[in-house]
Order: sequence, then C-alpha cells, then structure tokens
Amino acid sequence: MNTKFITMLITTAITALAITACERQAPESAAAPQPAAEPAAETAEPAAREVQTYSAEAFFATTTYYLPHSDGYSFSPDGEKLLYTSDESGIFNVYARNLASGETVQLTHSTDDAHHSASYFPGDERVLFMADKGGNERNHIWVRELDGTTTDLTPGDETRAIFTGWSGDGSRFYIRTNERDPQALDLYAYSAEDYSRELVFQNDQALSIDAVSPDGRWVAMTKPRTSADSDVYLVETSFNEAPKLITAHEGNISYGVYTFTPDSQNLILSTDEHGEWNQAWAYNIESGEMSEYLTADWDVSFVGFSKTGAYRYSGINADAETIVTLTNLADGSEVALPELPPGNLQNVRFADGDGTIAFLLNADTIPSDIFVVDLASQSLDRLTHALNPEINPDDLVDSTVVRYESFDGVLVPSILFKPKQASAENKVPALVLVHGGPGGQSRKGYSATVQHLVNHGYAVLGANNRGSSGYGKTFFHMDDKRHGEEDLKDIVWGRKYLESLDWVDGERVGIIGGSYGGFMTAAALAFHPDAFEVGINIFGVTNWVRTLKSIPPWWESFKEALYDEMGDPATDEERHRSISPLFHAANITKPLLVVQGANDPRVLQAESDELVEAVRANGVPVEYVLFDDEGHGFQVKENRIEASDAYVEFLDTYLKGNGEESAEAEGDDEDL
Repeated sequence: MNTKFITMLITTAITALAITACERQAPESAAAPQPAAEPAAETAEPAAREVQTYSAEAFFATTTYYLPHSDGYSFSPDGEKLLYTSDESGIFNVYARNLASGETVQLTHSTDDAHHSASYFPGDERVLFMADKGGNERNHIWVRELDGTTTDLTPGDETRAIFTGWSGDGSRFYIRTNERDPQALDLYAYSAEDYSRELVFQNDQALSIDAVSPDGRWVAMTKPRTSADSDVYLVETSFNEAPKLITAHEGNISYGVYTFTPDSQNLILSTDEHGEWNQAWAYNIESGEMSEYLTADWDVSFVGFSKTGAYRYSGINADAETIVTLTNLADGSEVALPELPPGNLQNVRFADGDGTIAFLLNADTIPSDIFVVDLASQSLDRLTHALNPEINPDDLVDSTVVRYESFDGVLVPSILFKPKQASAENKVPALVLVHGGPGGQSRKGYSATVQHLVNHGYAVLGANNRGSSGYGKTFFHMDDKRHGEEDLKDIVWGRKYLESLDWVDGERVGIIGGSYGGFMTAAALAFHPDAFEVGINIFGVTNWVRTLKSIPPWWESFKEALYDEMGDPATDEERHRSISPLFHAANITKPLLVVQGANDPRVLQAESDELVEAVRANGVPVEYVLFDDEGHGFQVKENRIEASDAYVEFLDTYLKGNGEESAEAEGDDEDL
C-alpha cells in the first residue's frame, strides 16, 4: 500500500493523461545513489522525419480495455469466455469475449455512467459490475443476471461501495460499504445464491480494509498514521474482538497489505523497514513470525496468486516500467511465456484451473491490448488491437528515461517524448507534464493525450519531481509539508533541462498537469510567472484551504496521514493559503487553459470558476472547458476528445503560434 495516499487525488483524473500513481521505488539521494543526469545529446540522436498528423478523434478511436478486479473471476466458469471493460461504445461498459469463436457480447449498455466489470460468479455467468453517477465516486455494486436484468446490491444516494473479492469456496462475495457511517467502510458477505448478506466486520475505527483470507477467517486492514508511517491490523471474523496490531514498531515505517496466501496461513505484507525499497514480507498468522518473502532493487508493486495457489505473479516497478514474473511455487522456477511484443504486462488474471492466463500488454506506442496464453502449449492469442487502424504505429513515439539536475543538485527522473519531426534544424516547442498525487509517477506507457501532443509537434517531459513514488522512500518524502516549494522548483528546472536540448525551442515551453499536476501548473504560473509561456490545468487543486476542509467523508481512514503530509487545515491554513494559486492569481500573466468536471468531489467546480474569473480580471487569455458529466477525471470518450483538441488548439495559438489574439476577446469567451 502506498501510504502517501494523497496520491488518490489523481488516480482517476490521470485517466486523461495516462500517467498513473504507482507504488514507490528508488530516490535520488544519498540513501540510494543515482546515475548522473543524461547528457542532452543522447536524446537528440534520431533524425527528423516526415510524420503524418492525426486528430484527437483518431487517437481516441483507440479503445481502452481493463480486466476485472484482481480478486474476482475474469474467466467464465467453463473457461470459454473472458470478462472485460471497454470504452468502445463511447463510455466504459462491460463485455464478454468467447475465446474460441471471438464473438463479443456487450453486457451493459450505459450511455451516461461508466460501468466497470468486477467478476463473473464462479458457478455461472452472472456478473458483478461497478458504477457511479457522473463521476461522483459513490460507486455501487450491481449484479447482472443470466437474463440480462440488473440489480443494485448497494442502494442509497450517499452509499459508496467497493467489491472486495470472493470466499475460497465461491459461496460468498465481499463488499465494503459506508451505508452505516459515511466515514467508515464496513465489510459484508453476500450469498452468491440469493444475495442475502451478513455483517462480517463493523469498522468502528474507520480502518482501510484491504484483504479477506480465502477461508473467510481473517480480515487484514491498514491504518496510515502519517505519510511515512502506517500499520497493519488483523481481525478474526468469528470472534467479536478488536483488530490486532501485527506490525508494532518504532519510528517511521510504512506497512501495507498485498494479499493472503491461498492456504490462508500467511499474510503477505509490504514494508519499507529494511531500506529504501518496498519489500514483500510474509506474516505467519499462527506463529506471528515475519520473514522475507520477495525483494528487489526497486519497489515490489504487487503480489498475487493463481486460483489453485500453484502460481504466484509479482511486479517490480523498475525505473518507471513494470517487470512481471510468474513463478511455479512447486519448485520456485520462473514460468516462461511465449515471445510477446515489447511492453509491460498489466492485469494478470488466471483461469480457474490455472492453465490459462489473461493480461494486458502496454507500451509507449502500443495501447493496452488483451492477450491470453495457454501455459501448457505456450499458445498466444491476441484478443484485441486497441490502436485505431487509421494510425500508422511508425508515427507514434517511444519515450526515453532521462534524469536532470534540479536547483540543488537533486536528480529528477523523467520520461521524455521527442517528436519525430524535431531536430536541431527544426526546433519544437515543449511541455513539462506534471503527474498527480503528489505521490504519483510519470511512467512509460501509451497515452492518447500525450501521443496526440507529440504528434502535433510538442515535446513532452513527464517530470517525476521530488515526492514522486517509484524512487525510494527518501525521495518520496522530500516534499512532505513542503508542497509547492522544492517540488515546484524541480518542475521549473525541467524547463531548464528542455532548453538544453538542441532540438527544443527554448523560448516556447509550457506546463500541463492533472489534479496535483494541475495545482503545480497553476502554482508555476502564479509563483514563477516567467518560468513558462502557457499553462494547462486539468482538474487541478487551486485552493488548498477549501480542498482540505471539504474532503469526502470516505477518506476518514487516511485523513490523519493526509493532514500529516499536507498540514491540518485547523492549524496550517496560513500555509495552505500561501501555496494556493487562487489567492495569488493576480501574479498570473501567461495564457491559461482550465479543465473541470462539474461532479468532481475532490476539486470543487467553484475552485476553477474562481480561478478563471480572477485570471481573466488580469486581462490574461483564459479558456475554460467545463464538463457537466465528469467528476475527477474522464469517463466519457467524447469529453476526452474535446479536451485533447482543446489542448492542441490552445497550444497552437499561444505556444506554437504568435498568441496575438487579444486578451479582451479571449476573456469574453463562454465556457466550452
């Protein structure tokens, strides 16, 4: 578990930019030595070439796929069908693919609210799926019956529910819901036969429930105390006892939960107790002993098991890429896979008998596609081709991992996209892309938005400023209670790095980011008004005073740690005001584009309304894109297209172009 859970501020918004908040890894610090910054010449080797440009509509005709919940059933009971989520209809819906015939059936038919698959039932082809209303994050769990009818298992306008997995025998499934207390998620077990339910654990302490053992006997929970310190608790469901602390320690140590072992005898924990990296350790429930389970020279991102327990899958977050390993637990050997296209495996899912696995494969130029492998025969079946066939893959761009020095010598690991038309003779404008979080991470992988920008001639530097995950706990905590200070300077120094590249037009550099990255965008324009020529703020926090006082009630389990990192609004309001761009909007003199979801429960629309009004009062060009049917991120494909078109049009005018349109004319524009 990543205890810097303010990262949650971006998890959904970054759907817009395909930069996900990931588990921690290694720092640029004395605690974890880092390589020197890469020389600029290394990024300038490929020769410029003619490249076809494409519209945002073409890029977003690329389909997005997800496989069901890791604790659910992705394959039908007979193994003949695969359940998945796709936005091919224009919004996320649930689908089933017959693996033999290739026939695909759309199982949900929403045209307004996103529907996401959770699980098949283990005994038949009923389906559990999740949906909220317009991005309000009050997810409900629904069941789709065999006849296609659907029932909400968690009704209530204020209810928020989370699917949590199945019992080992498949007779019950688990759902967490806050219907009793808006601030706490209680755990219920639902009968797979008639959906009757019983309360398994009443969560009076508002802990974060993370896993239920396959035998249903144990529930594992976490309690973040600070952004650097968290604990794991265990409770036996058959006894009416308080949760037991199993990670007693001194000092700042982060503990979290990966999963239980299939035999329910061990709980696999995450911890950074033994160095910079997040490691997997096994807690034996009977003896209470802890032992090393899986370690690497980067963070262990996840650990999971096949349905029978014969195989383990695990992921390592290695310098912004995920390295997945399948292990045969009988002899500890690594399981070979057939030759795959280059990229990272995601969403590894085993069929019930363990003979077949499904997964997504994603790379900078390859959107996530679904693959199925028969482990015995090593046969490989690619079920999808997500990239719009109208787009020539040769026109897409692979990124490069680079590091640049910040103002104080700290190295900032980053992901650099160089347009194919860029050269020393044809310099291009550039953008510093700021991820969300603040504890997120810019990673390698496909993003329609980023590829659209790069395709239209904009270099993109995805900067992992101090406080980013993935580079060790020292680097991760370098921004605690210093947000908008040194981390913002890291971003400003990203511009200096871009200026050093002989193929970048150093006089035309902008900044773009979502959620926390949106905050950094507005903060850069307000506190470093000459650092960038333009800014694009997507779902960005601009008033920390309001945001921290209006957090959703279901964040109660990690509110203490949130306040530890960001500051308690009861005592730190002066600092929150000092770093909030809204209160310093008079300093903003560069063109600004703001994107906002009307249903956003994290960054309220009022923040963006006020920022736009304040900057327009400066006589500065401002464009405002407000989506009535979005929350903290994009669920509707048409909205992604509109937003991505808006980015390029705005940049073409104010960064690539002359930006000669009058501020008065722009200030009078209506919301898009």
